[in-house]
Amino acid sequence: ILLVGSGGREHALSWQLAQSPSCRKLYAAPGNPGIEAFAECLAIAADDFDGLIAACTAHGIDFVVVGPEAPLVAGLADRLRALGIAVFGPGAAAAQLEGSKGFTKDLCQRANIPTAAYVRCASAAAALAALDGFTVPVVIKADGLAAGKGVVIAETRDAAEAAIADMFDGAFGSAGAEVVIEEFMTGEEASFFALSDGTDVVAFGSAQDHKRVG
Repeated sequence: ILLVGSGGREHALSWQLAQSPSCRKLYAAPGNPGIEAFAECLAIAADDFDGLIAACTAHGIDFVVVGPEAPLVAGLADRLRALGIAVFGPGAAAAQLEGSKGFTKDLCQRANIPTAAYVRCASAAAALAALDGFTVPVVIKADGLAAGKGVVIAETRDAAEAAIADMFDGAFGSAGAEVVIEEFMTGEEASFFALSDGTDVVAFGSAQDHKRVG
């Protein structure tokens, strides 16, 4: 098994994968010092698709587990499946759910899934104009992957305008090329998880991110 990634998520995955009786040998790319207790770490970056594919061939990899979102959004799972290598991780089409907040909001709207009111904006001017349709506090989100940092809860109009300016000025890199302005909602937040192979769905639990105190 090859585990792709180097963060805390992958550390937890390596601990569990190493316990599987189906795992003859666990590799991690690039891994981290904690993961070394469970896997042989390979000096291959998670976005080095050619390097990862070469490692699969060199080490007889049967199954790849992809931890980070960015390689999935960029199509790593598709590349591996095209070579006949089994992968735990969505293809690029499904990974858009994580890779673009605007894509996911649009999907919710089309499917009548309740979601906070929002507007997608491709320029700072459009975003500033769209602000007029919202009351503060308001949520400003960089559309793309921003390592969990691309969301600003603006308590004032000035803070919202500053967040928009920062995002379009490159504060979150290419993730801020488009922004989503979203209605601020209060209350508890929970996540419900399920696995799908594209046909069947299996639920396996829930979790909660506890936000700001109060």
